[in-house]
Amino acid sequence: MTQNLGDPRHLETLDRDLERYSNLDRLSSYTSRPLVGPGISLVFVVLAGLSAMLFFGQDTNTAIVVIAACLGAYMALNIGANDVANNVGPAVGANALSMGGAIAIAVVFESAGALIAGGDVISTIAKGIIAPESMGTASVFVWAMMAALLSAALWVNLATWVGAPVSTTHSVVGGVMGAGIAAAGFAAVNWPTMGKIAASWVISPVLGGAIAAFFLWIIKSRIIYRDDKIAAARTWVPVLVGIMAGAFGAYLALKGLKKIIKIDMSSALLIGVAVGVVVWMMMIPVIRKQSQGLENRNKSLKVLFGIPLIVSAALLCFAHGANDVANAVGPLAAIVQASQSGDFVNTVSIPFWVMVIGALGISFGLFLFGPKLIRMVGGQITKLNPMRAYCVALSAAITVILASWLGLPVSSTHIAVGGVFGVGFFREWDAERRIRLARLAMPDQISYGPEERRRRKLVRRSHVMTILAAWVITVPAAATLSAVIFFGITQVVG
Repeated sequence: MTQNLGDPRHLETLDRDLERYSNLDRLSSYTSRPLVGPGISLVFVVLAGLSAMLFFGQDTNTAIVVIAACLGAYMALNIGANDVANNVGPAVGANALSMGGAIAIAVVFESAGALIAGGDVISTIAKGIIAPESMGTASVFVWAMMAALLSAALWVNLATWVGAPVSTTHSVVGGVMGAGIAAAGFAAVNWPTMGKIAASWVISPVLGGAIAAFFLWIIKSRIIYRDDKIAAARTWVPVLVGIMAGAFGAYLALKGLKKIIKIDMSSALLIGVAVGVVVWMMMIPVIRKQSQGLENRNKSLKVLFGIPLIVSAALLCFAHGANDVANAVGPLAAIVQASQSGDFVNTVSIPFWVMVIGALGISFGLFLFGPKLIRMVGGQITKLNPMRAYCVALSAAITVILASWLGLPVSSTHIAVGGVFGVGFFREWDAERRIRLARLAMPDQISYGPEERRRRKLVRRSHVMTILAAWVITVPAAATLSAVIFFGITQVVG
C-alpha cells in the first residue's frame, strides 16, 4: 500500500530517512579539522590533473592542460564551498533539513544538474566579456584564461574563509576582464556587458528581497494573522505550492535544460503555468489531509511547508549545477580547445571529462567546506522558519525568470542572500508596524526606548555590511588579482 504524501506520518518517515545522513554531520565536523579538508582537496586537484593527462593524451601542450585542469578543480571546490550554500542554507536554517541531509541532497542534485543539463556552449566566457581576437595569439589567450581561473578561485576561497557569500559568476567575470585588460588593453573589454553586470549588483538582491518579502506578506496576512489559521492554510498553501511549482517549472525549462532542449521565454512561461495549475490541484487534497488534527497555531503551519521547502532546495541545486558549473570549467574548456586546435575565437564546447571535474569538485567543496556558509546564510543573517525559507526559495526562481525576460544578468548568490535580507527586513517593518498599532490602542502600556528598539532588530547589521562590501569589490578585486597573475605568468614563460 502506497503512503499518502499528505499523511503527517510521511514527514516522520522523511525525517527518519534524512536522519540516516547524520553520519555526514559527523564527517563534516571531522573534515573541518585543520589540514584534513585541504589535504583531501589537494588529492582531488592532483587527480584532476592526472585525468587531464589521461584524456588529453601526449601532446606538446599537455602540461598546460594539466595545470589548467588543476586550476579548474580548485575553482570547482570553491564554488561548492561558497555558492551552493545559497540553495540549501535556508532549508537548514529553517530546520527542514539537517546539515547532513542538505549536503546529501545538494551533492546528488548539483552533480545531476551539471552532468545531465550542463555543458551548454560557453560563449560569454570569451565573447561576452572580452574580444578573443584582441588577444593576438592562442598562447596569450591561454595565459589570460589561466590567470582568470586562478584569480577567481583565490578570491572565492578568501570570501569563504571570511564567511561572505559572493557571486562565483562575478568572480570569473572579473578574472576574465582583468586578464583581458592586462593582455590587450581596456579596448578588449565589452563595457556594455560589464555595465549590465555592475547593475545586477543592485538589481539581484533588491528584486530577490522584494519578491521574498511580498510572499511573506501574503503568508502573514492570509494565513498567520487569521483567526482560523488551519482553514486559511488549506486554501492558500496549495496556491503557494502551485506558484512555487510553476516558477520552478519555468525556471528549469529556461535555465536548467538548455543542453537537452532549447526553450524560449514564452514556452517556458506556458510550461510553468501548466505545471503550477496541475500541482495546485494535486495539493488541495494533500494539504487537506495533512492539516487534519493540527492545532490552530503558527507552529503547526511549519509542517505544511516542510516537503515543498525540501523539494525547492533540490530543484535549486539541480538548476545551479546545470548553470554555474560553467564558472569552474568554462575557462578550462577554452584552454583545452585553444591548446588542441589553436582556435580561441569561436564558441567553446565543454568536453564531458571537463564537466565531470566540475561536478565532482562542486560536490567535494560543499562536503568539505560548505557547512560554514550554509550556517551563515541559513541562520546568522536572520532567523528563518519554513515559511520564510520557502519565500527565499520561491523568490530565487521568480527573480531569475524576470531577469531573463528583462535581459538582465543576475547572480544566484545575490538573489538568495537578498531574499534572506528581504524576509528579515520585512519582519522588522511588520513588527514596528504592529507595535505602533498597539501603542495607539494602549499608549500607557507599550513603550520602547532606543536601546530596546536596537535589540529588537531582526537582521544582523554586521553581516549585512560584510556581505555588501564583498559584493561590491568582487569584480574589481578579481580583475586586479587576475591582471597581476597574468603579468607574473608572462614574465615566467617569457
